[in-house]
Amino acid sequence: MSERTIEFRYAVEQDVPLILAFIRELADYEKMLDQVVATEDTLLEWLFVKEKAEVIIGEYNGEAVGFALYFHNFSTFLGRAGIYLEDLYVQPTVRGKGFGKAFLKRLAEIAVERGCGRLEWWCLDWNQQSIDFYLAMGAEPMEDWTVYRIAGDTLVDLAR
Repeated sequence: MSERTIEFRYAVEQDVPLILAFIRELADYEKMLDQVVATEDTLLEWLFVKEKAEVIIGEYNGEAVGFALYFHNFSTFLGRAGIYLEDLYVQPTVRGKGFGKAFLKRLAEIAVERGCGRLEWWCLDWNQQSIDFYLAMGAEPMEDWTVYRIAGDTLVDLAR
């Protein structure tokens, strides 16, 4: 492997502790560590038993240095699936080597291979470094759309 090459592989069940560690590192960076309630058991169930999302692991010089967790969504207007990138994380020690771009390139390849119509994600408004990175890659921010969420007790109450 060359000095600046990252290699990708699909995660397997044995990667669950690594995935959870990456999730916690990302949450810490986003100042949201207190919100992480995922466990190895829940990740195992939802990623590998129920197969509701997929993970690719990026390795550099034989060491895991990042991950991308994604799943399929669907566009009624396009009439086809897309890929929604839930999380992309590259460890700080290897940032600046083009690995973030390599992750997005790999996800774009997966989307094209699967006939998907788009690749999309959210970005925190305060994360200007990531926003600049995404814009430089040609990503377009969605205008006239606001994200809404129902979760926790509100979700349970609505379901009743």
